[in-house]
Formats: sequence, C-alpha cells, structure tokens
Amino acid sequence: MPSWNIHTAHVERLLREADALSLGIRDTNCFLFGNFVPDIYVGWMVPDISHKIDYCTTHWAHLTSIPVSSYQSFWNAYIAGHEPSEVLDVTLGAWAHLVCDAGYNVATRHYIATIGVKPSDQTRIRKENDFELYGRTYTLHMGVKLTDALVQQCARFPQYTIEKSDVVNTVAVADTIVEKNNAEHLNQVPAYDMLTPEFFKTTSDAVNTTLLAGLKKIGSGKRIERVDVPKI
Repeated sequence: MPSWNIHTAHVERLLREADALSLGIRDTNCFLFGNFVPDIYVGWMVPDISHKIDYCTTHWAHLTSIPVSSYQSFWNAYIAGHEPSEVLDVTLGAWAHLVCDAGYNVATRHYIATIGVKPSDQTRIRKENDFELYGRTYTLHMGVKLTDALVQQCARFPQYTIEKSDVVNTVAVADTIVEKNNAEHLNQVPAYDMLTPEFFKTTSDAVNTTLLAGLKKIGSGKRIERVDVPKI
C-alpha cells in the first residue's frame, strides 16, 4: 500500500490543484496529519505507541494479500449526515488515506492479474519495492507541525481517541520520512521490477480524481450525503 511519502505527495497535489477551503479543509496541517492516522495504531510505522488497534479496524478492510479499504463505509460513518463545518480536518485526512490505499491496492490487484502474476509473499515484496522506488520520485515540501489544534482534533477523532503522546511520536516519524525521501530523491524514472511508470501515473490520477470529488462536496457547504463519492 502507499507509504507516507506517497500520501504526502497526494496532499500536496490536492493543494496545488484546488484552494483548501474549496475542499472543505480549514487546517491543512491537521488534514495532512489525518492522512497518516489509519497507520498510527497498527504498530508498523510509529514506535512506542500507547496501544495497538487491529489493521482491519483502522483501515476498514478485510485482511488479504492486497487489502482494500472501504473508504465509502468510513464516509458514511463519520462524514455523511453532518454539516461540513462539523467534520474535522483530521477526519477528512483519514478518509483520504483510505481512498489512496484502496485506489493503489485495487489497481495493483487488477494489474498483476492482467500480467498473470498471482498474489504471494514474493509478489508482495516486489510490489513494496516498486512502491518504495515510486515514492522517492517525489520531492516533498509539507511537514506536520505539532500544534494545539492538532492535538485537540486528534482527541476528538470520531473513530477512536488519538493520544497526545502518539501524536508527538507520529509527527516525529512523518518529519523523518520527508527528510529521508528528499535525501534519497530519484531524478530519473526508476527501473521497476513488476509495476510500470504508466501504472503509477494512471493510478495516481484516478486517486486524485476521487479525492477531489469527495472533498469538493465538503467544500460546497451543503449537508453531506451517504456514499456520495465516486468509486475507484
């Protein structure tokens, strides 16, 4: 699935292509942090977390070799039925994370089927290596800041409380990822093992389209409806 450098790159693209307020984003720092939220309590990305939460719960997914997050279910649970002003930026960011995970993993499932590759541990490793290379093609500019507003929104995250100590640790990890990604930036198209540059461009565009469509519904100021976002 996409790592935090890819999630960050999608946030930066959104904010290049549209004004934050037109996307219903009032605090871009909280929105960016939200794009990391589903990974915090899984235990893979952030060290010394206060507790763990099952991946399937945080990602709204069934655990398979290439899991697909149900961003529609998250939308219906925590965004639909509310006025846009009631939805936290952290919540919007978490939804965006699930869209990215679903988009890239659905695309990977379809792609490996077309080239006759079956899901396996070896396929997973090849996929992860290609995603690692792809993430390094981006130069990132946004980092998360530890602010009172961020801590307050995390305490109010509707699915589960995000403890302040875990917010602090997550900000540190996110900053390290940005620094490492830029230090190891690839100036040329990588030599991918299984996936292709066309795969990543097509998938990135599809994810961005879904993100823009959903967030613009928030930015419209109208009461939000259930499953009123396009499927990937």
